[in-house]
Amino acid sequence: MVDFTSDCKSCAALCCVALAFDKGEMFAFDKPAGVPCKHLNGPLCGIHAKLESEGLKGCVRYQCDGAGQRVVQEVFSGQSWQDTPALLPPMLEAFAQMRQVHGLLLLLTSAKALPLPEAQLAELKTLTAQLSPEVWTPESLVAFERSNLPKTARAFLRSLKAFLP
Repeated sequence: MVDFTSDCKSCAALCCVALAFDKGEMFAFDKPAGVPCKHLNGPLCGIHAKLESEGLKGCVRYQCDGAGQRVVQEVFSGQSWQDTPALLPPMLEAFAQMRQVHGLLLLLTSAKALPLPEAQLAELKTLTAQLSPEVWTPESLVAFERSNLPKTARAFLRSLKAFLP
């Protein structure tokens, strides 16, 4: 079973590097994607306790749904770009891919609560299994992204509109 709870201590601050944000109501400054946040201090945020007061409400509200720590702990076996800088590009790519996997799995998990006919339940089970291999690797995430699975899962989820209350 996939754990969708964000666990920053088991991650390598991937969201603090991967994501871009623009100065405004949610962020006090601009930050391009792929660049470490200026407040990143070692493996964690140096101002985490005062993010909101520092104008970084978007950071407080962001949830990776467990994708970050899964990339670090599962896909890269506990290795971090912070110890091995050459890992940053593949880790950022894997983080984007895992966020997509987790997003689809969250939607499929929610769909289990719908009154679905047997055929849709079977397809839901198949898609969930395809998105839940024993272990994800950088190669399997690339294969996932290049496959029809993301498109197939999104099409299946769109087909469930008829079953919404």
